[in-house]
Amino acid sequence: MLRSKRSEYTTAAILMAPFVVIYGLLFVYPTIKMAQLSLTDAPLIGAGKWVGLDNYYRLASDRLFSVAVWNTVYFVILSVVPSTLVAMLVALGVNRLKGWTQSVVLAAFFLPYILPVSVVFRIWSWMFDKDFGIAQNAVQLFNNGQHLSIFRTIPLFMPAVAFVTVWWLLGFNVLLFIAGLRNISTEIYEAAGLDGASRWAQFTRITWPLVWPVTVLVFTINLILQLKIFDQVYLFANGGRVGATMVMVQFIFTEAFQMNKGGLAAAASVVLFVLIVVLSVVQFQLLRARGAR
Repeated sequence: MLRSKRSEYTTAAILMAPFVVIYGLLFVYPTIKMAQLSLTDAPLIGAGKWVGLDNYYRLASDRLFSVAVWNTVYFVILSVVPSTLVAMLVALGVNRLKGWTQSVVLAAFFLPYILPVSVVFRIWSWMFDKDFGIAQNAVQLFNNGQHLSIFRTIPLFMPAVAFVTVWWLLGFNVLLFIAGLRNISTEIYEAAGLDGASRWAQFTRITWPLVWPVTVLVFTINLILQLKIFDQVYLFANGGRVGATMVMVQFIFTEAFQMNKGGLAAAASVVLFVLIVVLSVVQFQLLRARGAR
């Protein structure tokens, strides 16, 4: 028996070795080097002098970095919760359809997800164009009949980009919820119907508890994705007040590739990395604990 266990452990180690090696080379080693770089004043390429925690002190007093942190958190609030809730509602509706109708509707929701961000940017920049965008018809209803440059108006910039992002990623989230809903046996709903349970009672007592693990998964994936927001903000803010709309990844990009401050950019990357890990773990544990109750 001991020899059999050793053989199993050896086989498992051999099978895991390629993943461990690749993971170490592509993630663990670069992360360690980034942490080391954050403690120097090095440029993007080349050696630098050891400065300890000076880069982190500079970030703490940097007004632009504070703006980037706030914009990132604000964007997460605007996009993660609505994206999860809307996807669940759409999935509930799509799941009630049958046959080819369900396939067509699901494909229609999933289609935007396969578009590259540049195409998404071009579509919505045309839609919201101040002079000829068709979305300006709706904007006029809330702006006293006047056209408005949505992506050049700072208070509206983040909500507008969040709206576009929710639309863009909705199909993937819906697909995850559909997979969760299809794992719920129809016999449970039939038994609840025989007991006289209303649709709302079936949702709160059956659907919501059983689909909760998928909700936690969708929420966690979206949280991690939106904390790393860059593409949409960078494209939609092009030519506008970039400082007022800067997010953390954009701050890192600017410091590293435009200002050639590799040490400072690495310190900002470490802060973002820690923020993602802490928020992801905390919210995952809280949501899982809520589901266990």
